[in-house]
Amino acid sequence: MKNTKFVIIIVVCVCVILGGYYYLTNRNNAKEEENITLTEIQELTTKNLDKNFPATPREVVKLYNRIITCFYNDEYTDDELYDLGDQARKLFDDELLGNNPRDEYFKDLKEDISEYHDKNKTIASSAVDSSNDVEYKEVDGDDCAYVKASYFIKEGSAYSRTYQMYVLRKDADGNWKILVFYQVNGDSSDDE
Repeated sequence: MKNTKFVIIIVVCVCVILGGYYYLTNRNNAKEEENITLTEIQELTTKNLDKNFPATPREVVKLYNRIITCFYNDEYTDDELYDLGDQARKLFDDELLGNNPRDEYFKDLKEDISEYHDKNKTIASSAVDSSNDVEYKEVDGDDCAYVKASYFIKEGSAYSRTYQMYVLRKDADGNWKILVFYQVNGDSSDDE
């Protein structure tokens, strides 16, 4: 009887020690996982656009702006550049993709990035017009949206603002894709 009580006490103690060890080990792992933060590039390249495509034209342009800001401001590997570029291309309409084959797109992109770096240019900030300012039109039977974005560019110690108009077209899946973009003049109320 005495031996049975002793064995039960030992088993209970071992269980408490193992349970405590398990709890402390998993609690520390959870804290370590919470402390892992992705860089902007990692966040963008791991975003699953096939399942979570931006819902509005404005959100598409905002995501595209995040990508191009990384192109011109951040340091990255060639693999990361291609991953970022492929994410950007997922935001493009089939017609724009057809006019910019992948190899040509990356060749032009690298030249553009190199030119930015040679001139010591970066995108200090970008902004997209409010949802109320997005214009929706039907063009040749297609639903299109016009979204204006502004970019505050730093070149050396000087700053300038430039504006782009993005034309997006709704595809067969109901996703808004960038059809074309071009530089436009800003409103005088936007100038600083």
